[in-house]
Amino acid sequence: MDTWKENPKISVIIPVYNILDWLERCVQSVCRQTYKNLEILLVDDGSTDGTGKLCDSLAEKDSRIRVFHKENGGSSSARNLGMRKATGDYVGFVDSDDYIDLGMYEAMVTRAVSGNFDIVQISRDEIDENGKKRPDVCIPPESMVLCGAQDFLRELLLHRGDCSFCTKLIKRELLQGKSFPEGKLNEDFRLLTELLEEGKEICILPEQMYHVFYRIGSNTRRKDKNDFSRVFVDIVENADYVQQLVWKSFPALKKEAVRFGLYQRLDYLLHIPVGQMNRRNGFYTGVKKYLRKNWLSMLGNPYLSGKNKVYLALLTLAPKTVRQIHGLLMAARQS
Repeated sequence: MDTWKENPKISVIIPVYNILDWLERCVQSVCRQTYKNLEILLVDDGSTDGTGKLCDSLAEKDSRIRVFHKENGGSSSARNLGMRKATGDYVGFVDSDDYIDLGMYEAMVTRAVSGNFDIVQISRDEIDENGKKRPDVCIPPESMVLCGAQDFLRELLLHRGDCSFCTKLIKRELLQGKSFPEGKLNEDFRLLTELLEEGKEICILPEQMYHVFYRIGSNTRRKDKNDFSRVFVDIVENADYVQQLVWKSFPALKKEAVRFGLYQRLDYLLHIPVGQMNRRNGFYTGVKKYLRKNWLSMLGNPYLSGKNKVYLALLTLAPKTVRQIHGLLMAARQS
């Protein structure tokens, strides 16, 4: 057996930005792992609130921590720097406001080595600001599952899979020459589909050992009705990307890919502020044209629910009017 397989090194990449209140909890959950052969890369993405100094302070307490300070460029930029600096046999990611169970990496690396898997996924849950567990976004399997690339992609297209890199342990050589798209959100989906195109099998473990901290004000959660995260644009663009990928490499998933593209546009139309629904918004008008062009595909798709089809049909015919009526009904319910 190769020496590295007996005790492989894991590089844990944590991008950080203005996260002073939660960073130490996150880092300590990694430092206290039962699996000790780690390097912990804290990538300070131009923080302005003292987070950078906290990174340096944490590094003084644990020699496995390496800190990199850079100008602000977004989470993908920070992750990409971390991947370039990583020296481990495997790479994992943790978001700086999340935390993990102490045995998570031991469970993952043990399975990766024993099964010779390039990608191992742990299950996750979401914890709100009051410490309460939220409903599961991704339902964990009852036992370990080996999922081929096509089957895993199908689960993603049906919104049942977990595209997060934070729940993955990945052989580092798999990521060489690859990067997260910078300046984008929903970036995990894009890079993961690139890996799936290479036909990699994923080992999924049932234990919910990764804990997502659900807090209002993070990248994709709206604080105000007029806020509009660019994630809703990115998910549409990713839908177009994955449709091309399916046509090329996974033709058996064409109906699922069409469903995905329609559903992502539904999500976009349900979140865009009404004030931005006008002819001057080229992306918005493009979404409308797409839905009208794919009207028959929408009605006949077996993977869209009846409710989805009703919403899509109404929003295709009169998106702004439907949203205005919906807003009035919601306001009446709250009064």
